[in-house]
Amino acid sequence: MTVAIPILGDALPDALRALLRDDVEVLAWPEEPAADVLERAEGIVCYGHPNVNGALMDRMPHLRVISNHGVGVDHIDVVAAVERGIPVGNTPGCLNNATADMTMALLLATARNVVVGDKFARGPEFTHYDPAILIGREVTGGTLGIVGMGRIGRQVARRAHGFDMEILYHNRSRDPQTEAELGVQYVSLEELLASCDFVSLNCPLTERTTGLISTSQFRQMKPSAILINMARGPVVDTDALCQALTRGEIAAAGLDVTDPEPLPRDHPLLKLENVVLAPHLGSASDATRRRMIEMTAENLHAGLDRRELPYAVLGNRGV
Repeated sequence: MTVAIPILGDALPDALRALLRDDVEVLAWPEEPAADVLERAEGIVCYGHPNVNGALMDRMPHLRVISNHGVGVDHIDVVAAVERGIPVGNTPGCLNNATADMTMALLLATARNVVVGDKFARGPEFTHYDPAILIGREVTGGTLGIVGMGRIGRQVARRAHGFDMEILYHNRSRDPQTEAELGVQYVSLEELLASCDFVSLNCPLTERTTGLISTSQFRQMKPSAILINMARGPVVDTDALCQALTRGEIAAAGLDVTDPEPLPRDHPLLKLENVVLAPHLGSASDATRRRMIEMTAENLHAGLDRRELPYAVLGNRGV
């Protein structure tokens, strides 16, 4: 069996290769795949975020399964896969805690000037303790707004309770069970933005959420508010974010994802000290990445064998 693995950046990790069966031949392509690779491949492993669309699928006559290393599948045309009878698998659940941890890490680092403080402490300006510099925001007792109260959003709420935060949330629909379980309050997006000291984006990227936070939304937020984006870069209008941060419409932002990703090295966001950036580290803990690799391999093997995928997207489990 032949599996095509689009590689963006580094090579396929040894941990994933070690889990693949002996009868699986790996064909990696760094950019445009060769015609013979597409002709032979029976599976795709998406390691990174390659664009897997219907046109690509149509060039792969033997394709049986698409196994995504990660939860988000906005880079895969799942509808096109369903139409062609190709099951798509991802790795749900296993990265909830790691991503929620990273959400709080970014929130705290941004609120308390950790990155700017680190730079200052390493530089020549730090000659003595000065209690008047780098005064940050108090997190404990603040109001947190979570946009996207899914698996990750709920874990963020649990952590925020440890800081005695009041928690508001916004979803497409209200979730009374989560409200009862976690003591959170459902509000409109407009009310959430206007009321919260911290706004955490933990929603999937969909047609509805693309550009969800743009100029009008920033103007609804408090000038002291901090935005955390752990969702996907295109959920936030990057140009509008730059303007909001520069004009003081919001105080700061912590971004694990950006649009584009990565940002060009001369992008204005990279010059702002009220921005904390991370290179898409939401799931980057040792235990989480191990489990993601295991689930990726399990989905791949099931699809190659024409078995039901154990972790399928939208119930598209295959035969």
